[in-house]
Amino acid sequence: MSSFRKVILTTALLAMAGMAMAQSEKYPGLGRVATPKEVAKWDIDVRPDFKGLPAGSGSVAKGQDVWEGKCAHCHGIFGESNEVFSPLVGGTTAEDIKTGRVANLTRQDFPGRTTLMKVATVSTLWDYINRAMPWTNPKTLSTEEVYAVTAFLLNLGGIVPDDFTLSDKNIAEVQKRMPNRNGMTTAHAMWPGKEFGGASRPDTANTICMKDCMPEPKLASVLPEFARNAHGNLAEQNRLVGQQHGADTTRPEGKNTTTAPPASAVPAPKADNSEAKATVALLNKYSCTACHGVDKKVVGPGFNEIAKKHPGKTDYLAGKIKAGGAGVWGPVPMPPQSLPEADAKAIAAWIAKGASK
Repeated sequence: MSSFRKVILTTALLAMAGMAMAQSEKYPGLGRVATPKEVAKWDIDVRPDFKGLPAGSGSVAKGQDVWEGKCAHCHGIFGESNEVFSPLVGGTTAEDIKTGRVANLTRQDFPGRTTLMKVATVSTLWDYINRAMPWTNPKTLSTEEVYAVTAFLLNLGGIVPDDFTLSDKNIAEVQKRMPNRNGMTTAHAMWPGKEFGGASRPDTANTICMKDCMPEPKLASVLPEFARNAHGNLAEQNRLVGQQHGADTTRPEGKNTTTAPPASAVPAPKADNSEAKATVALLNKYSCTACHGVDKKVVGPGFNEIAKKHPGKTDYLAGKIKAGGAGVWGPVPMPPQSLPEADAKAIAAWIAKGASK
């Protein structure tokens, strides 16, 4: 190796050592500073002035296709939703788009408040769809799909026409048509001063009183006897660390104790179920547990309910996992799942055998 190359290599190594030393002095034992690329993956927020908005576009027509494939099973074909999710669209009028204030927000008799009634900035819609949707697989929509879904949602609210294409170039103009764009206010005395444009008076007018005080109340909660152990022993469903361990609901009220139960009362440890552990790992990997519990209903039925209804039907269950469906367990449909065939069959076989933990 030439002398020049040795000098260059030595200089580079010393520079790296200096960087490592600087990092260790600032955060000893806590790893390294995140790289710009790593930070960029988290720095995805879009502000009301549209700083952070990526370049791109998406049409209403494209948005309808994406919506029906990835959004409608939770939010309805027309954003009307169902008994699980609140409606996204409705309650706004053409007059609201002109004034920027949703009149129905002031009505006591209006049945409910939709997303388009409340949200003031279109950047809020874009940002939330981009970071959190679809619910079962967030951050999987492309930039074009996010623009398109946002455009379709705005179209459902009458804010943009059917042939509209939303883009980073025209989104500021769309903001001028948001029905509740002028509905946000700081004139509610929730801030201490005038720095946010609010009133300077406090939001309460209480005075300190240190005489004739009421006795300190004694608060307690009691679990009704008929509800004890209705969902299993609460003491076994909490972490062993922290202050809240859960009541031992296998015992009557007042009989709980922190001492260990007699050896005869301690249940035998469950046998290792490697198949169940592997299957639960798959359920978490493919976000199945976002809608299904093992032994309880979440949005869809618990896996043990499905096991009781379809015992031994591995092929049938694998087909339902891949194809999705609606109407069997209620009005909320399950979208088709794109997991590998082998994983679908593994989950189906576990359910068919009883969905044991």
